[in-house]
Amino acid sequence: MSEPKLHIVDDDEAIRDALGWLFQSRNVPVAVWPSAEAFLADYAPDLAGCLLLDIRMDGMSGLELFDRLRDLGCRMPVLFLTGHGDVPKAVSALKKGARDFVEKPFNDNDLVDRVIEAMAFDADQREREAGQAGVAARLASLTQRERQVMDLVIAGKLNKVIADDLGISMRTVEVHRAHVFEKMGVKTAVELARILAAVG
Repeated sequence: MSEPKLHIVDDDEAIRDALGWLFQSRNVPVAVWPSAEAFLADYAPDLAGCLLLDIRMDGMSGLELFDRLRDLGCRMPVLFLTGHGDVPKAVSALKKGARDFVEKPFNDNDLVDRVIEAMAFDADQREREAGQAGVAARLASLTQRERQVMDLVIAGKLNKVIADDLGISMRTVEVHRAHVFEKMGVKTAVELARILAAVG
């Protein structure tokens, strides 16, 4: 994954420069693009952080870029910079999944705070997804029998009951249970239930 950054896309050079300076002064890593097309040319699925898009630009608008990125599966939080007349468009973008919009002229500190919040949200989301992928990989490593034993352990059944249910010896249940705990990286049934609940 690339270093998380604020990606600013604005066709107004003065605004790009001012925003770049503002965020750098608050130690927020920044990358800037002069157009939606330029950003798309450099877009990679592992870009992380947050996008700040001007809603109105020459060529492809911020809204069109937002739609295109959603089609590409980009899930980075998106904030729009809007002029007064663009608020209805920004509201419709929120309904499609944009995170926020900020009306010009904006308060510098408020804008930086919102971006930092969006970047933290992106980092949390990626961390959660990485954790889920790890649990999914560990689940995939279980044999069919280990999976059956795990489901019954989580249902709160005792080893003797599991042995009867599956028609195997209690000793075999204990071996499978130990393998499940080892592969899933847990020490107790409660811990196992917790990580499985966390990934749904």
